[in-house]
Amino acid sequence: MNPILECRALGKSYSGKDALCDVNLTVNRGRIVGLLGPNGSGKSTLIKLANGLITPTKGEILINGQQPGTETKKIVSYLPERTYLSDWMRVKDIIELFTDFYENFNPKKAYDMLQKLNINADDRLKTMSKGTKEKVQLILVMSREADLYLLDEPIGGVDPAARDYIINTIITNYNENATVLISTHLIADVEQVLDDVIIISNGCITMKGSVDELRTQYGKSIDAIFREVFRC
Repeated sequence: MNPILECRALGKSYSGKDALCDVNLTVNRGRIVGLLGPNGSGKSTLIKLANGLITPTKGEILINGQQPGTETKKIVSYLPERTYLSDWMRVKDIIELFTDFYENFNPKKAYDMLQKLNINADDRLKTMSKGTKEKVQLILVMSREADLYLLDEPIGGVDPAARDYIINTIITNYNENATVLISTHLIADVEQVLDDVIIISNGCITMKGSVDELRTQYGKSIDAIFREVFRC
């Protein structure tokens, strides 16, 4: 079976400065993977490349064996770091839009998640807090029956009390044959749900592997390993 994501000598530069440098990576199916690193380390660049929003300067990135494009967008569900939804829209209008736009969008799942998080589908986004808007956006992403979920800082902008809700929403609503790639610098909040980790610094992969194997090898938590790597 093909890996869901591959990077081969992948590089991305902006104005001569490397955002990613010679990244070689294989991400298999059916895994929850943490893409870990401090702000500015290259996490968002890698996710944007996987989603086809930007193109490599060198090397290649493959989704299900294909370069990012129209076909891969059908199987990738992407949560950007910033909210992109229009404030004037009601939640139910956005669900209708996603149902029309994505063949693999499940509106029943979306309404079920809204109910669990006590979000009214009749409310307009402009009446919501930043954290609630981000929950709505996550619900939309997780309501697709995708093969790969790319989540860029899904818990970075919400209060600690809401993080457990969001993590639970992610792990209980994704297709179990799919892969979830979670970009974050808040390691302790996601470590308990991760199968694998990729630690990135200054555009380079500094560590990758199974969570269980790394814990055994280093005799400490992933959060402690991360803090040691970056001397936090």
